[in-house]
Amino acid sequence: MPILGPTFEEMLHPDKIAPEIRKRAIQMKTQDPLDPINLFNITWRNADNQIYYFVMPKQLTGVDANIVVLYGKDFPTGAHKVGAAYSVLVEKELFGEVDPRQHTLVWPSTGNYGIGGAWVGCRMGFNSIVVLPEGMSKERFKQIESYGARIIKTPGSESNVKEIYDETHRLRQDPNIRILNQFEVMGNYRFHYHVTGNTIVELADVLKKQGIGNGKIAAYTSAMGSAGTIAAGDRLKQCWPDHKIVGLEPIQCPTLYNNGYGSHDIQGIGDKHVTWIHNVMNQDAIMCLDDIECKKGLQLLTEEAGWNTMVKRFGVPQAAVEKMATLFGISGVCNVLGAIKTAKFYGMGAQDTIVTICTDNIDRYHSVMGEMTERFGKMDEAEATARAHIFMDQKTDWIREGTTDTRRQWHNLKYFSWVEQQGKTVEELNAQLNPEWWQKEQTKVTEIDKILAAARS
Repeated sequence: MPILGPTFEEMLHPDKIAPEIRKRAIQMKTQDPLDPINLFNITWRNADNQIYYFVMPKQLTGVDANIVVLYGKDFPTGAHKVGAAYSVLVEKELFGEVDPRQHTLVWPSTGNYGIGGAWVGCRMGFNSIVVLPEGMSKERFKQIESYGARIIKTPGSESNVKEIYDETHRLRQDPNIRILNQFEVMGNYRFHYHVTGNTIVELADVLKKQGIGNGKIAAYTSAMGSAGTIAAGDRLKQCWPDHKIVGLEPIQCPTLYNNGYGSHDIQGIGDKHVTWIHNVMNQDAIMCLDDIECKKGLQLLTEEAGWNTMVKRFGVPQAAVEKMATLFGISGVCNVLGAIKTAKFYGMGAQDTIVTICTDNIDRYHSVMGEMTERFGKMDEAEATARAHIFMDQKTDWIREGTTDTRRQWHNLKYFSWVEQQGKTVEELNAQLNPEWWQKEQTKVTEIDKILAAARS
């Protein structure tokens, strides 16, 4: 049967979608967000083919470098992970590994990938199960169920990925179960390498025409959950060899930084292991951020006391304050704080542009913000002032550069999850040390697009 959905190139450039399909998809985005035609709204661009981005106000960042965020709130489901979920599933279906008439899909996740999988899987005719830690925000569970998927809750919170794996091992005993593991499957990597990466490449020219930056992207910062999003950096470094790819982790769970472990609450990142799809040999630095600072920063951006303080005390434009209130979730704040650290550490100036990602927005974290208010009290002007300095006064601590030795250490950490626990071989692991392994995965985009176009005809 025909497979409905966009190619990688159509997700990058939605103006290449057949006009009648594009028009209907745009209409259904608001009229019926559960209509499968919304698969064609998986893109970083709006109805006018303009990129979803926002330039952070320097009154808040406190650095001369331009910090620009791509934001995912306007994707179906309200988060960019839906693109990774779609890409993983469509590749599996194209190559005959899954069939909606036979298989139930399992989406292991700590949040947005599971939400994306619930939406995509059910739109493409599959029964779907999301395996999710019980400690995630209430909004996540509600949204997954609204898309028609079932949920299996596992012990722990954000960093308890092993418990998710244990549950998927149990489920896979059923021959009709198919596990779509975002931490392993390269469709996730390809979505971000091709779609997110090339969107940022084209954004550099858009910004330059507006007098922002020099037409290059100096650095890209991204926290690692599945390490899909950070794959965009591989494309950026191909365009600008001196480009810096900076990974971000919680101080409370600094896995790459110092083989650390622990529980944290930057939902969507920091899972106590190095994922199979993370090209650590191409990463220039790892930086760590405090989860409490990220949550306090989110309250600053999304509550009235914070809005008033940013405008009156720090001169942040009212329009920027109103926009930021709609764009950020916890990991988005983490990513911006990491961009500020990057600007300071590398001494970047007014001609330099750092790009990062706002993966979702406040809609998923109202319950978390309520817990913060209970814990720390209601934010007033004095507290909002202190929280603004979380952004402006970021320090250059908790940073480790990607030397030859540290990159090899990061790579070696994959052994414990993927060889000892997940059945990969040492030979498969060592193959990833060769850049050609990653280049081969990148070039599959063209092949997959051709197969998908043929399947739709």
